[in-house]
Amino acid sequence: QVHLVESGGGLVQAGGSLRLSCAASGPAISGYSMGWFRQAPGKAREWVASSSGGGRFTSHADSVQGRFTISRDNAKNTLYLQMNNLKPEDTAVYHCAATSSVWGTTDMRGYDYWGQGTQVTVSS
Repeated sequence: QVHLVESGGGLVQAGGSLRLSCAASGPAISGYSMGWFRQAPGKAREWVASSSGGGRFTSHADSVQGRFTISRDNAKNTLYLQMNNLKPEDTAVYHCAATSSVWGTTDMRGYDYWGQGTQVTVSS
């Protein structure tokens, strides 16, 4: 079973940057496709980005394309999300997730393991 713990969230002004980390324990994450999701107050959880097991293939939601970058260091068993040019609408709790299914799944139901989340707040 994969245990995921996110960190790196916080309060930042619009236009600023944050780097989220997702540390995994248990099996090596190289065997899992992984993703980032976010959930704003009163809204459904939405997909942000995905990475294949080896990190060769990635995809990002249109709303964050060009501003956010998903990456991973399998040697450290850690997933990252670099967030630049943050906007107030990026305010949410960010969760990382892992799946043994085909990479690129944007549906949260396709993920088997979840972290508890880290809060990102962007002020205008």
